Amino acid sequence: MEHPLLLEYSGVSGWIILLVLGGGSIASFLYQVQKASRLVMVGASDDRFDSWGARFSEVLTGWLGQKKVLRDRVVGTMHVLMFWGFLMLASDMFDLATANAFSSKVLPDLLKGPWNGMVEFGYTMALIGCIAALLRRTVFTPEKLKGKSQLEGNFILFLIFTITTTSFIVESSENPSTTWEPIGAWVATFGLSSGVVIGSYWAHMLAICTFLILIPISKHMHLVMAFPNVFFHDLDPMAKMRPLAVGEDGKAIPLEDLDIETFGTSEYSQLTWRQLIDGWACTTCVRCQDVCPAYESGKGLNPMQIIHDVREYANEHASLLLKGESPEENIISRFTPEAIWACTTCHACVDACPVYIEHVPKLTDARRHLMMEAMEYPEQLNVAIGNLETNSNPYGFGAHERGDWASDLDVKIGEPAEYIYFVGCAASFDERNQKVARATISLLKEAGLDVGILGMQEGCSGDAARRMGNEYLFQMLAETNMMTFQELGVKRIVASCPHCFHTLGKEYGDFGGDELEVYHHSEILALLQSEGKLPNVDNNGDRKVTFHDPCYLGRIGGIIDEPRSIIGGVDAEPERHGNDSFCCGAGGAQMWMEEDPDKRVNEIRAKELADTGCNTVAVGCPFCSVMVNDGLTTIGSDMEVLDIAEILWEQIKAKDEEIQAVISTSE
Repeated sequence: MEHPLLLEYSGVSGWIILLVLGGGSIASFLYQVQKASRLVMVGASDDRFDSWGARFSEVLTGWLGQKKVLRDRVVGTMHVLMFWGFLMLASDMFDLATANAFSSKVLPDLLKGPWNGMVEFGYTMALIGCIAALLRRTVFTPEKLKGKSQLEGNFILFLIFTITTTSFIVESSENPSTTWEPIGAWVATFGLSSGVVIGSYWAHMLAICTFLILIPISKHMHLVMAFPNVFFHDLDPMAKMRPLAVGEDGKAIPLEDLDIETFGTSEYSQLTWRQLIDGWACTTCVRCQDVCPAYESGKGLNPMQIIHDVREYANEHASLLLKGESPEENIISRFTPEAIWACTTCHACVDACPVYIEHVPKLTDARRHLMMEAMEYPEQLNVAIGNLETNSNPYGFGAHERGDWASDLDVKIGEPAEYIYFVGCAASFDERNQKVARATISLLKEAGLDVGILGMQEGCSGDAARRMGNEYLFQMLAETNMMTFQELGVKRIVASCPHCFHTLGKEYGDFGGDELEVYHHSEILALLQSEGKLPNVDNNGDRKVTFHDPCYLGRIGGIIDEPRSIIGGVDAEPERHGNDSFCCGAGGAQMWMEEDPDKRVNEIRAKELADTGCNTVAVGCPFCSVMVNDGLTTIGSDMEVLDIAEILWEQIKAKDEEIQAVISTSE
């Protein structure tokens, strides 16, 4: 039969109908995309044009390979089927819009069969994914989708269903090959009338045109913006914050030379263009919402809503923003201070996002403005800030007391050493965590390492100050510590606090610490065990041990296996562990803020740990130790909380006692 595009309909050529439909939909699509692009470019500059190899590599695995999408095997597979299916079938548009001129006049004969096979396979994959997604939404609806409008998503799936099914009908009228187009050949056996084929063709084209119109005005704009979002993703280590200002050498401008008028972000245009792309790249998959500890505990933060806020704010104030004017409502008001201050900076949302959206920097940048410029922040933080400014620790103890816990350990204090144990504020002043510091130093000395501590010369790493938004105070602490490191020739640092480990190792490079080698104590202890300088733990006796992965150690720091190997493995894992571990609730300066009794993150985590049936929780972070212990107490659990260093040191002491007992008996 003659191609539907070549026919006339009530005297109107099919070409004219397609021109009107296609031209209108393409014009609408391009208008909306250029509008969104202009709103994105209102943002501040951001140098993301480096490391092209790494960026293309991530595009191949993250965008094309869909590696983050596939973390959820069920939903991910549905999405991948449709995504890869559309990539394969896309070229069929050339044929459909040219009355088969593409395949008959442009495509070489040698490629026609394989090309037809690829196109049909693409339609098939998309159809399978579409049907599975429709069933999930309408029959096996997950809890997170219940009670929410499914109209937009279901309509898009209906369009995909229409596009895929009609393709097989149109294909059946074109002498499909049983080898390359088996489904089309099978449909041809039904002997469908020309009217059905013609109707299917126009239904197919109408569905595509409708899809084009809807893409840029719906969540499906991610089909356009996901690629640049992945390509221009942040190549710095996860959770690494940027200085207030950077000089030509790429380093932070020293405080004494700093000359800036604004701090953080309060206006839409102060967010960078890359941060703004996030607003249009969001797929509304709710994965960030699902893993957010603040959201799960009932606080006013939903990371997905923060991203939606960016796009909704831009669209509502587009006329002013595109003129370079500032709306009366600023972006912080849209985010809400409650949401901004609820974030623990655990970066679970960032890690979970399949299109590499960067939620946390928007909140920490807003904190900088609220803290340093607007002076609108939780009053509870004043105590910690005052103590950090006066005594370089949030607890308020005098610097002369920093090394008191080690007075009887015969350890170098304030002297050059191959390894400097950066004790951190918690292990220096908190009685419970001082035991961790003693165990760590004892283990390092047991292994024969030349190790020392800074004593009163050590200052807070500045993590809490930076995460609460007081970047000026953080930089003051960082510059002071770097002066100490340089004076003592410090090259290698061991930290038992993951926050110090991250800040010193990943962020001090901007302040002159490029050559510092920073280890978490789990790393160095595992290494010493592998070298035979420390014994391996065979068993933990009556202890049944589980391990809580600190966010800044596991997900952010990438250290997951070492803590477990140190203690000889675990008897049971909590439901969320490793890279997917759930926050204890202390990060992002939450340690120094108050939580509502019915919205405590640590209680959620404590219940998960108690559900393992173990009697001991191993940790690798002083804040996690406090928060997990408090949470367990609140829920009435008698589980013991011990640092990995304490467990290993206890084993060594027990073996020494056994040896001494044998010697005494033989004598």
